[in-house]
Amino acid sequence: MSCLIMRWWVAVAWIDQLLKEGAKRVDEVEVFYAEGVAISADTKRRNVNLAIRSDECGLGIRTIDKGRIGTSSTHNPKQWRECLEAAIASGRLATPQQWNGLPEQAVPDTDILCYDPSLTPDPQAAYGLLEQMLEGAAQHPAQVTSGSATLSSATDVIANSSGLRSISRHTGLSISLEAIQGQSTGSEFAHSCFFDVDPPAVGERAAFLASQSAGGKDIASGNYDILLSPIAYAELLASAFIPALSARNVHAGRSCLANHLGDDIMDPRLSFYDDPHRKKGLASGLWDGEGMPTKRIDFIRDGSLLSFAYDLRTAYRYGKESTASAIRNGVSGGTMIGHHNFTVTGSRTDVEDERVIYINSVVGAHTANPMNGDFSVEISNAFWMEDGELQTPIRSAMLVGNVFTMHKEIGGISDEVRQIGPMVLPSIRLISQRIIGK
Repeated sequence: MSCLIMRWWVAVAWIDQLLKEGAKRVDEVEVFYAEGVAISADTKRRNVNLAIRSDECGLGIRTIDKGRIGTSSTHNPKQWRECLEAAIASGRLATPQQWNGLPEQAVPDTDILCYDPSLTPDPQAAYGLLEQMLEGAAQHPAQVTSGSATLSSATDVIANSSGLRSISRHTGLSISLEAIQGQSTGSEFAHSCFFDVDPPAVGERAAFLASQSAGGKDIASGNYDILLSPIAYAELLASAFIPALSARNVHAGRSCLANHLGDDIMDPRLSFYDDPHRKKGLASGLWDGEGMPTKRIDFIRDGSLLSFAYDLRTAYRYGKESTASAIRNGVSGGTMIGHHNFTVTGSRTDVEDERVIYINSVVGAHTANPMNGDFSVEISNAFWMEDGELQTPIRSAMLVGNVFTMHKEIGGISDEVRQIGPMVLPSIRLISQRIIGK
């Protein structure tokens, strides 16, 4: 253990005291503690505003006693005794379930897959990122409406009464810019856990989309070959497809994939998997939100459905094994089933060699039906594309389809991939999809 980590553990010695006191009253106790700092700056039009620093910390406690699970959280770790008391009290009201224990120490105590020591929350760095985006946007005749830059650094710890002590250090960098030309808008962003983004390219892309989308032409309703960018593809996957892989939804009857384990459910050229150990992956980690050691999960291989995602609670309830798919959104004290770096791969082709409708993003994906996969979304920054070149912009139209059946109608996926949050995705070409225009 490094001297830095040892000093950090000394600073949070109260965690061990919490676990000892909790273990006297319940069967098991789990602690999740996070602390970090972030610097954010933004721009309105081309005026860069003052950078704002935020220091945050939070504590989440989960208790298990005779199968009854209780949770509580606080943003003041000095109140850990009150937080522990609240978790125990909530557990008394819970319905007991099958529970086989929290994980013991099984992985290295330090996780730095998402950590860049050169990335520090610094106001001047935030200003510099904004200025570079503005320089890139100046290449096109569009007006910048807003932009932002955030740099952050944080440390998380998972500890429990079974002996688990794990630390994760991670950094983050997020930039975005929005522009407008007439009635047409464009936006672009970049997220990374390393200082390796291209701010001028982000600004240039946002202004390009705004300026090139101006004067869009109507399109007649009909079936067309389309090319979804990684951004548009991510919006549809996250809203309807990925939730169907959650074991909680499967066993609750909220997934249309529930009875298809082992079946061929999509084009055999496609495979979906979770890669938690991806270097520079935005959601990489050696363990999940419950301290379970992570590993690659093949959800779909060569079109065949092989696995669902489980956390401990769902796995114990239904007699399965956890796939280390527990994630935490903040320090609420509980976890949910999610993924680390959801990756789409398969046979690569030149998806731009023939005329196609390119769709940069969609609006309204959150309204997709997660039960059956049906969606109806507005296409945004869409163009006719030929030989890889964006041509005539397309005025507002709707894309209607089904997120499951569309994966049986692919024309190929691109060589290049892009990380969109906790997803690593290519562009995907889809055959004969329904567009509702004029």
